[in-house]
Amino acid sequence: MSLPPGFLDELRTRTSIAQVVGRKVIWDNRKSNQAKGDMWAPCPFHQEKSASFHVDDRKGFYYCFGCQAKGDMFKFVQETENVGFMEAVQILAGEAGMQMPARDPQAQEKADKATQLAKVTEAAVQHFRLQLKTQAASDARAYLEGRGMDQATLDRFEIGFAPNGRNSTHQALVDKGFAVDDITAANVSTKPDDGGAPYDAFRDRIIFPIRDARGRCLGFGGRAMDPNARAKYLNSRETPLFDKGRALYNHGPAREAAGKGQPLIVAEGYMDVIALVGAGFEAAVAPLGTAVTEDQLRLMWRITDEPIIALDGDKAGLRAAMRLVDLAMPLLEGGKSLRFVILPEGQDPDDLIRAQGPGAMQALLDKAEPMVTLLWRRETEGQVFDSPERRSALDGRLRQALQRIGDPGLRRHYGDAISELRRALFRPQQKPWQPGKRGPWKGRGFAEAQAPLAATRARVGALSGETLRTGLIVATCIRFPDLIDVFEPQLDRMNPRDPDHARLTAHLLRTQNREAATLLDEINASPLAPALESLLRLSHLAITPFLIGAGDRARAEDCLEEEFARLTAARAIEDEMVEASQDVEAAPDEGDPALAYRMKEALRGKHAAQSPKGEDNAEQFGETSEARSAFHQLLSTAGQGKKLRK
Repeated sequence: MSLPPGFLDELRTRTSIAQVVGRKVIWDNRKSNQAKGDMWAPCPFHQEKSASFHVDDRKGFYYCFGCQAKGDMFKFVQETENVGFMEAVQILAGEAGMQMPARDPQAQEKADKATQLAKVTEAAVQHFRLQLKTQAASDARAYLEGRGMDQATLDRFEIGFAPNGRNSTHQALVDKGFAVDDITAANVSTKPDDGGAPYDAFRDRIIFPIRDARGRCLGFGGRAMDPNARAKYLNSRETPLFDKGRALYNHGPAREAAGKGQPLIVAEGYMDVIALVGAGFEAAVAPLGTAVTEDQLRLMWRITDEPIIALDGDKAGLRAAMRLVDLAMPLLEGGKSLRFVILPEGQDPDDLIRAQGPGAMQALLDKAEPMVTLLWRRETEGQVFDSPERRSALDGRLRQALQRIGDPGLRRHYGDAISELRRALFRPQQKPWQPGKRGPWKGRGFAEAQAPLAATRARVGALSGETLRTGLIVATCIRFPDLIDVFEPQLDRMNPRDPDHARLTAHLLRTQNREAATLLDEINASPLAPALESLLRLSHLAITPFLIGAGDRARAEDCLEEEFARLTAARAIEDEMVEASQDVEAAPDEGDPALAYRMKEALRGKHAAQSPKGEDNAEQFGETSEARSAFHQLLSTAGQGKKLRK
């Protein structure tokens, strides 16, 4: 709703922020200066004893020097009452005696109609509550008592009973002076198509009033007492006042409880919500007999950033969870998500709490799973991935699911989480070393069996020069830009010695582009195009398997981990050799055998870091003419004529 110009200014003129805040805090009179509108108090947003919360009444703002909370009076009402902006405006306007403007005459007419229908539903609530105390409701009272509901619970949720008469509720409201058209428009009664007399919409049912966040009764839910009834639960039909896809049961009280720090729990039905609230989980809501809608999901996110969906542990509950995952994915954004609790099979929250108590429910809430875990479970549970085709199909389904996330940054984080889960599934952890074995025994899972052979790795993966290594790292990040975020610290420390690689690395650290094709276009359209062309001319990139064709992101990530580790090790060894060379230069003419040994070990480490498996092959090291030549040349140069004898 848009407000006319000047409305908020008029509201600010009529309302003092010190008055608004003063309802929630106790002013520190020693520190405050009321005459100047300079007010101080302990902060209402975090626990403290000192008065670090400051209100400037003349400027209309508050600020906490402890937790940095800040805003105006609208923000303060939003934060303390857990409401949206327009609701905060409504609250303050009501207190200031200002009428909220209507959008147009039709909107005002609808608002007036909704107000009249709300009067009808409120009268119906009172009628149903009275009927629950009659003899006709004895079976209903016995049922409710058997479900553990005492009088305080019945009063708290305003539970009532609709008698079995054809039009007893309708006639009771007519007798109170309500128009027939209003009673039927509120769906307390129904007009038959044949033009006959209206009949009650709810008969022989336990009644649960449904209220909005403001406390208005929108409609009703009714549970049939007759086990043969066509519908066990029945909701009011759509009316000018009630849209079940835009309402939540127990919305207002749950919002207030969530504002005090309780987790928002979304259950499946009325009885689950009542059981949760009775067990101390007061921020509990339920959709109204249907799957969660987009509007209901947005209502939940207005209450809290991460609602917990608690679903029955049966096939229907799991299907509902998966439908909600599909609904939520396009709507996700940073800080807004869902967590899931799947209850034991055959139980709902009401069953669990009555059988095992609130502690059992709390234990499940503490283990609530993030949405990405549920997505992974749906795509993998009960399946066997013993062929490349099956694994490729899984990758395709996951890619398709992740593409539905609109927020690019969040999509990258989901991709990272999926990669971790994928790696855990296809790359089993190494088994610990066992006595009697020559070395660690490695379980060879499917993915490990598919890794390149040692000869291939020696040719395309184990690089002998730093330029080739940094070239592979930069090319891999360009081919899979989402890995930039994963390896950002290593990229930042890499400092390539090749100037082209250095410029490309700097660009990768700056760019926000995480799509390979558009990143290539971006680089080609910049002064870095020659550097990219030079990089792509490196012959080893053309035969690197995970860079060719569709690519293999998982293998690319493994390669980056390995190459960054090798680069770090090689540079550490270089530093050690330089330091040892300096010590050799300062050594006496007769030499120092310890330094010679240190030099040889450094060169041995360098060779090991560059070997295909990163291992120390002493025999190969000792016999290669390249190693012997490098070693002797280094000694003669570093010693500047001083001879070291072995």
